[in-house]
Amino acid sequence: AAALQRLREVFDIEELPPDVLPRKKPPQFMVDLFNKVADANGITRAPGLLQGDVVRSFEDRGGPGAAQPGGRAAGAVPKEPSVPAHVDHHHFYFDISAMEKGEQMLKAEFRVFKLKRTRRSRRSEVQHFCKVEVYELLESENKPQKKHLIASRLLSLYGEGWEVFNVTQTVSKWVGNRSSNHGFWIRTTHVSKNGMEHDVVTFAKSQGAFQESRNALLILFTNSNKRRSHSFVPSAASKCTLGYELPVHLLLPPALPHVDLSSVIYLHRSPRAARSPLAACHRRELYVDFHAIGWSGWIIHPSGYNAFYCRGSCLFPLGESLNATNHATVQSIVYTLKLSQDVSMPCCVPDELKSLNLLYFDDKQNVVLKNYKDMVATRCGCH
Repeated sequence: AAALQRLREVFDIEELPPDVLPRKKPPQFMVDLFNKVADANGITRAPGLLQGDVVRSFEDRGGPGAAQPGGRAAGAVPKEPSVPAHVDHHHFYFDISAMEKGEQMLKAEFRVFKLKRTRRSRRSEVQHFCKVEVYELLESENKPQKKHLIASRLLSLYGEGWEVFNVTQTVSKWVGNRSSNHGFWIRTTHVSKNGMEHDVVTFAKSQGAFQESRNALLILFTNSNKRRSHSFVPSAASKCTLGYELPVHLLLPPALPHVDLSSVIYLHRSPRAARSPLAACHRRELYVDFHAIGWSGWIIHPSGYNAFYCRGSCLFPLGESLNATNHATVQSIVYTLKLSQDVSMPCCVPDELKSLNLLYFDDKQNVVLKNYKDMVATRCGCH
């Protein structure tokens, strides 16, 4: 139990989210973003692809008074948000209360899907563009006349697709004062020979499973500002074995006593390494299986990842392949010549690590993409 709690701390999960997969589908935008920044195992493709280390997506909830997932009893499965009988295609509301204290917002995008206009007028009577305006509601939706213009642009009347608006300044205000969040209001205007028409195009609103993939999104790019643990740098007097072993038995969930230990964490040991206790420092496989841990009901991607670990000796002479520091080389010489009883062999540890990306549902059914630094050992060395 203590090890699982520590694992939750590593992944910055305060409360385990409920199992919603495969019943609930994540927004395609978030899945595409994950595939852009990470490979199938969640390993970061290249630095700088993501703005910040957290991307939060919030789906349109209809209004502050609409039923929200969350606020449930322990262990209860959250209900889907209720859908009003009358769908207001002007008003979009996003509950951003899942943002953590101290989280720094870098950018906010309002993404809304414009539906295709089916009714066509004669070309001689109509212009093919309309003006769309996005407002911040300053009071409740019952008083839509009190609003502030955020953005406007021209759109094709007959095209369809996603429209993205930068709403960073507005959402920053909401983060500082949650009570000021009354949502967005969209208005479209079209000028023709017949005069000015309003609401000539429609933007998608989720109605249960219908159009769920086109539901409006608020995307926040943030920095978590969490303190990360420092890399392990052993001192000259520290005692190293032939590497470090993960206490695998501690990762067995108490609620899953029937799970074989080998199904939770896979440690690869080659027959050669088993026969030779003095095998040189090298990298070995360590696969973390989220399904076996019991997290597959809320983690979307990946299903698990290979963290790798380092094991082996750092005896003199240290070859170039061991990536030894000058300090480790001197330490290995002192250890080999037994010049000091207090000096141990240098340690075989990761000296290059990559970050891991996790796409998951939080406890309010929002989809989050989070980047975790120093999670995968890509190279081992003697230090």
